[in-house]
Amino acid sequence: MALTTLAGLDVLDASLSALPDQIARALAAKAMTLAQDLADRVRSDKLSGGALNARSGALAASIGASVETLGDGVVATVGSFGDVKYAAIQEYGGKTAAHDIVATQGKAIAFIEGGAEHFARIVHHPGSQIPARSYLRSSLDEMTAEIVDALSSTPGEVWSDT
Repeated sequence: MALTTLAGLDVLDASLSALPDQIARALAAKAMTLAQDLADRVRSDKLSGGALNARSGALAASIGASVETLGDGVVATVGSFGDVKYAAIQEYGGKTAAHDIVATQGKAIAFIEGGAEHFARIVHHPGSQIPARSYLRSSLDEMTAEIVDALSSTPGEVWSDT
């Protein structure tokens, strides 16, 4: 009967036991980098003429990214983090309800209709049909392959570093 002793088995066991936590940390770090890249793409490409033209910059300024570790998973979120009321209707499209526009900063509202300039204290707006102008989903679609490649390579990278 042959007896074999393996030296360093406790070190190997400790290294293997630490792998899930190391992979989770690496995935969270990579997810944060990718989420920031996606948010940057939305701001620089889509909200600078790609899908929408910037007027005030409020929508672009509201675009952010966050990453959260939940149990054994990592959740990355990229979206409009702020009080930009038109963010969703620009992304998905929709219809605005009829409403009144009331002059608040002056005595009247100036607008052009039929080639002529008009002034009114109140304008009765009939509502609008806003088409979808995807800036978030389209950016995610464009980055999907890059995101999948980066995240799927992470466990192998962690393994090779141990």
